[in-house]
Amino acid sequence: RVGENAMAEAESNEVNGQGVTISVSLRIEPGRESEFDEYLAGITQAAEEFPGFMSVHAYRPTRGRGRYRVLLRFDSEDSLQRWRESDERTIWNDRADEISEGTPRVSNITGTSQEQPLALAIGPLQEFVRTSVSGIGLLLLGAALALIMANSHWADTYENFWNTKLTIGTADIGITISLRHWVNDALMALFFFILGLEIKREVLVGELREIRQAALPIAAAIGGGVVPASIYLLINSRGDALHGWGIPIGTDTAFALGILSLLGGRVPTVLVVFLTASSIVDDIIAVGVIALFYTDNLNVVWMGVAVLLLAALVLANRAGFHRWYIYGILGIGVWLAVFESGIHGTIAGVLVAMTVPARSWINAGDFVRVGRRLIDEFEASCAQGDNILSNERQQLAAQRLDRLVERVETPMSLMEHGLGPWVSYLILPIFAFANAGIPLRNGLGDALGSTVTWGVILGLLIGKPLGITLFSWLSVHSGIAHPPQGITFHHILGVASLGGIGFTMSLFITELAFKEEPAADHARVGVLIGSIISGTIGYLVLSRTLERRNGNGASP
Repeated sequence: RVGENAMAEAESNEVNGQGVTISVSLRIEPGRESEFDEYLAGITQAAEEFPGFMSVHAYRPTRGRGRYRVLLRFDSEDSLQRWRESDERTIWNDRADEISEGTPRVSNITGTSQEQPLALAIGPLQEFVRTSVSGIGLLLLGAALALIMANSHWADTYENFWNTKLTIGTADIGITISLRHWVNDALMALFFFILGLEIKREVLVGELREIRQAALPIAAAIGGGVVPASIYLLINSRGDALHGWGIPIGTDTAFALGILSLLGGRVPTVLVVFLTASSIVDDIIAVGVIALFYTDNLNVVWMGVAVLLLAALVLANRAGFHRWYIYGILGIGVWLAVFESGIHGTIAGVLVAMTVPARSWINAGDFVRVGRRLIDEFEASCAQGDNILSNERQQLAAQRLDRLVERVETPMSLMEHGLGPWVSYLILPIFAFANAGIPLRNGLGDALGSTVTWGVILGLLIGKPLGITLFSWLSVHSGIAHPPQGITFHHILGVASLGGIGFTMSLFITELAFKEEPAADHARVGVLIGSIISGTIGYLVLSRTLERRNGNGASP
């Protein structure tokens, strides 16, 4: 509520005689937006007649349930204080309490960057992007743009661009590969690095930390790998098409979770946990397949260099080195050695992730004790002025707080949070744009007549749900795994269908299996068709089973 307590907590200071600006962020009860408009008009008129008042501005959310932001500006701190103590302000606060929900966020933004007109104008847009635009959407956009360009008069331009050679280094000492290979071999190593961090977190503190607890998702993932690959091999048992058996084993976790999120609060938490854990194990299987079966012409010397660098990373971990750049620099060296060894460079991302420390440098108690002392120092320094640019004590306290936060956060979490958005919002969309350019105008007929295409489609569409559900059932009824609590095998079947969304990992293995061969385009068509149909079926199955479960209060 916009009450006296909240306003009293907002520190305000007059800066350079230019006034004082208070920001109030609040959420309006659904259906009362028109009453809030009337409230704004009334408080604006009342405030304009108050001595020292300068202006009031309201910034609306870009989506229905977002927060409104109201800025009140006074010519001095004394004028603001008089407004706070006035009966009129109390009356308007009581009216706001009636139409708002929760406690507002009240802060003084005088002299900060938030006060700039442009920052205020784009604030709602930033909130919209942060809450609405997902990596999945950008991934789809990249794939859609690739399909459009590959099936238009820009097709040659598209292919020529991604086949352009780029050298990093010199002609004598350097790496020269196409732009598409730089994306698939180098940029995607960061994706596999984040994947490795997620795997490590699940093993240490997640659903995979205990064998008995992890048995069900492990069994599901094994079935989701074995059965799709077997179906593909039944259809493509000879010739070069045989190399594509690993394509239908991958699951795009982000897409699967994204579709699951469309069902909102109907989805039991245990079902989300099952999908996440089984997808992590699925990723481990896919990484193993890439390392063992899609690697040839090994260079033993470079493999030795990679092992030595990994040993140095392990030593750095054991010695307590927490600076990210140590793991970054040595990690680049590991990638180079793995790449030159003949193993796909992305495997380096997973290997380096396993060496990143999962422990903080200080414990929570020390963080709280030192943090409070630094905040007290920061507060005490306010007497010298609120402009941090000229207040050295404030700068020093802020810098020490920043270092303290870095020391209490584990390097594993720090890197995951720092690199995660870059991978989701930049690298994966670029990967989709580089690899999803399938010529459908002249090639769709050939693709639908190819056993590679149908092997991938049936592997994803039938193999994934059959393997995940069957192996899950066998693990429970054999006593290896605990029976799932709160969900049934109807729900597991729906999640298993979502497992057929191969996209990112399947497209990646396609490039490894077939390079530039025509079969690569056939496999990509299979990935797109199989993923789309699997996602649709998974959504429909879950929508029906979860609705029935919630509708009568019992599981089907």
